[in-house]
Amino acid sequence: MLAGVTPLTLPQDPVLSRCARWEGVGRPFSVVAVRTPRTPGPGEVLVRVDLATVCGSDLHTVGGRRPSPVPALLGHEQVGTVVGVGDGGPRCVDGAPVVTGMRVVWSVTASCRSCDRCRDGMPQKCRGLRKYGHEPWDERAPLTGGFATHCVLLPGTDVVAVPDDVPDVVAGPASCATATVAAALRAAGPLDGRRVLVVGAGMLGVTAAAMAREAGAHVIAVDPEPARREQALRFGASEVRDTGAEPRDIDVALELSGRPEGVGACLDSLAVGGTAVLAGSVSPGDPVPLDAERVVRGLHTVVGVHNYRAEDLRKAVDFLSAHHRDYPFAELVGGSYSLDALDEAVAAARLAVEPRQAIVPSL
Repeated sequence: MLAGVTPLTLPQDPVLSRCARWEGVGRPFSVVAVRTPRTPGPGEVLVRVDLATVCGSDLHTVGGRRPSPVPALLGHEQVGTVVGVGDGGPRCVDGAPVVTGMRVVWSVTASCRSCDRCRDGMPQKCRGLRKYGHEPWDERAPLTGGFATHCVLLPGTDVVAVPDDVPDVVAGPASCATATVAAALRAAGPLDGRRVLVVGAGMLGVTAAAMAREAGAHVIAVDPEPARREQALRFGASEVRDTGAEPRDIDVALELSGRPEGVGACLDSLAVGGTAVLAGSVSPGDPVPLDAERVVRGLHTVVGVHNYRAEDLRKAVDFLSAHHRDYPFAELVGGSYSLDALDEAVAAARLAVEPRQAIVPSL
């Protein structure tokens, strides 16, 4: 019997998969083998993971900064190829059927589509939400994350086909970083001719700089690291500044660093009628003071963005397809690690200049 597998009654020719299972803070990943049906269940899709990336949220989980079930299969930024489609299989966001051989990215969440939140346009906060890379390990259905050779997409998952000319290292982050930025910019409203502050010039920040620039904004990026400020210029920022030197009279402030002082800087920067979009604070942090009078008198809007909707994933892939040659997105992902070397990839991600490290499960 394969390690970590509960005996199942499987059809002939099952798929043998390998998973790098997280065993908890301070413990190494365990690579385990599992079998899964080549034809998945009704409404499901079996995808071969071609490349995954180590996201900042994965680092927070492994480092104990973010609550997570233990054990678990992490990873939620990836690109893959469809190898099996169950009865009543889904359609892509654009309406095309999902078929074998299709190269795809998929949403970080799977939603029921029928609860009150889904009906109210918030499927990313579904009452019965399932989230790839965040689910507890289930030996009977373990393929719920990107750090594996395969992933089973559940009903209610948004799927977007990836054009052949978009490299894996560019497409992988679409399912978290790029789609999250698309959601943040949607919440910000029209950007043409507006002054946009981007706080934090990591993966999300430089992506936001490029997307806001293409939308017609004057982008000012803030980060304490000189190398990141330089990178923001390559991604379309018109100005860069060190922390503590944030500008004022900003129309839209995007907080993507996750630091309490970054949230404060965004709130303090707003012009009359300005909007602050907070998307970086996805792990516990210190409370941030709010000057309520300034918000009231300034007619300010403060919006929180977490996860994203189908349209944001579609926008992410469209943007990367159209502009990955205009901006050095491929340079944002470094390394090429096997599942067996995931601990090394996590250690490298903590130290690397590149915001992401690549996991290639086939290695």
